[in-house]
Amino acid sequence: MQEDVLASLLRGTDEVLVQQELIKKLEEGRPLRIKAGFDPTAPDLHLGHTVLINKLKQFQDLGHEILFLIGDFTGMIGDPTGKNVTRKPLTRDEVLSNAKTYQDQVFKILDPNKTQVLFNSSWMNAMSPADLIQLAAKHTVARMLERDDFSKRFKSGQSIAIHEFLYPLIQGYDSVVMKADVELGGTDQKFNLLVGRQLQEVYGQKPQVVMTMPILEGLDGVQKMSKSLNNYIGIADAADDMFGKLMSISDELMWRYFELLSFRPMLEIKAWIQECEQGANPRNYKVKLAQEIIERFHDGAAAIRALENFEARFQRGAMPEEMDELALKSETGRYCIANLLKDAGLVSGTSEAIRMINQGAVKIDGEKVSDPKLEILVGTENIYQVGKRKFARIKITA
Repeated sequence: MQEDVLASLLRGTDEVLVQQELIKKLEEGRPLRIKAGFDPTAPDLHLGHTVLINKLKQFQDLGHEILFLIGDFTGMIGDPTGKNVTRKPLTRDEVLSNAKTYQDQVFKILDPNKTQVLFNSSWMNAMSPADLIQLAAKHTVARMLERDDFSKRFKSGQSIAIHEFLYPLIQGYDSVVMKADVELGGTDQKFNLLVGRQLQEVYGQKPQVVMTMPILEGLDGVQKMSKSLNNYIGIADAADDMFGKLMSISDELMWRYFELLSFRPMLEIKAWIQECEQGANPRNYKVKLAQEIIERFHDGAAAIRALENFEARFQRGAMPEEMDELALKSETGRYCIANLLKDAGLVSGTSEAIRMINQGAVKIDGEKVSDPKLEILVGTENIYQVGKRKFARIKITA
């Protein structure tokens, strides 16, 4: 097997269990069955979800069979991973509605003609209560309690509902039914993925290789990308919004995004890192990242327009060639815009900041700010303008 093929597949992965088994499967010279499951718990996907989908595309481009599993059955159970309380299950209608949007969105990355979309309700609904009991007999409570979130809740006396034990069991059984050779998942899914390996052995199958992918940080560069934290870039976002958000991330986070989100070769990305270390402007590479992402989810023309619109906003604001560069520290992970302007010396106090915002005299990267209560996330770096003459490039740090 070619070393560059293996290096491409290992790019960005957190852990491969077991790497030698992956190499042996690849050397068999047959299309491998690559599984990834998604519970349709929300209607929209964001760039954090695409870290895993991008890896599926790599396998697909190498000729392997992609099994995109929509957990419409498990979605109604509710994945307890990382939860310290029992999660409220979704209704059947909610699951089906979200599943439809998932399919529409993933095919912006995957080839629909080479992707098999499966629903685990197709075999779970056919399972009788006796069948489910037999499945449950193939795993133990002791093994379930090895899982970190279950262990913590058990030790602290918090409730664990019986149906929550069924979730990893059913996810593992999906691998048996699908005869998966490889299953991909986030690092937080490691326990569930390993249950799949164990059950496949019980059912006489060769165990799947588990590949875990890192959880992508959101725009703040600290917490994982999440719609609830408002630090996300949705793959259905407008091109201009995508561009503005990507241009706001820190230079450090940009390289993380390049590794996990870009399809450019790592040799090229490493060369760019060296160029920046030697004095090149990171902004130029951030533009390349933003345009690549927009072209993927919109088209090339939209990527060009987004850059033109972004630059036009700066030109209208008559940005100076040089300005103060500041780093402001936040203990809470967020910085209120009024306090930020005061602490940066752009206004005399928060009352002046609020007044200037209400007058439409405050801009972030050329865009007017209308909300005096706007909170800026840690990790972002933007150009702030007050009036016609006061500018500062400000980075928010933790």
